[in-house]
Amino acid sequence: MASEGRSKRTGGKKATGTAKKAAKKPAAKAAKKEGGAWAAVFTPRAPGERRYWLVKSEPSTFSWDDLLAAKNRTTNWDGIRNFAARNFMRDGMKLGDQVLFYHSSVIPQAIVGVCEVVREAYPEPNDPDWCMVDLRAVGPLARPVTLAELKAKPELAQMALLRIGRLSVTPVTAREWDVIQKMAGTAT
Repeated sequence: MASEGRSKRTGGKKATGTAKKAAKKPAAKAAKKEGGAWAAVFTPRAPGERRYWLVKSEPSTFSWDDLLAAKNRTTNWDGIRNFAARNFMRDGMKLGDQVLFYHSSVIPQAIVGVCEVVREAYPEPNDPDWCMVDLRAVGPLARPVTLAELKAKPELAQMALLRIGRLSVTPVTAREWDVIQKMAGTAT
C-alpha cells in the first residue's frame, strides 16, 4: 500500500495550507510536472474509449479477497492523500475503465485481479478536498503476476508502477494492459 493509504485502513489526513493550494492545480498541469507521459490520461477520450489503471493495497488491510467479499463485490476507493493519485482518480478514471488490483507490502508483491470503475470520482464525506471512486471486482487473474515478473519484461520498463512505485493509483497503457493479461494467461 502506498503511503497515502485508504481511510478505512489508515485514517485519512486533511489537506491544509499549501496542500490545499496544490490541490487546486489543474490536473493536466500537475501531470506535466509529475511526468509528461502521464498527461495522456487527462486528454479527451474518443467515444467509447476505455482506459486502464492500477490500484495498490496492502492485503493485511484491504485485500482482493476483501473486495470479493464486499457487498456486490464493490468498494469505495478512498483515503488517497497524494495529489497525483487523487488527480488520476478525479480527472482520469471514468465509468467502465478497467483496473488492475495489486497487493503491495507482501511477498511476493503481485497483480492479483481486475476491477472496473462503477462510480466516477465524488467527494469524500469527511474531507471534500479529496475524492474517491467506486470499484467492483471483475475477477481474479488466471494467475498472479509478480513485481519481479513485471520488472523482467522489457515492454513494461516505462510502466508507472515500476518508475514511480509510491503511488497507490497509477495509469496503465493499453499496451501494458495487454502484456500483463498475456503474462497472467487471461489474454483473449
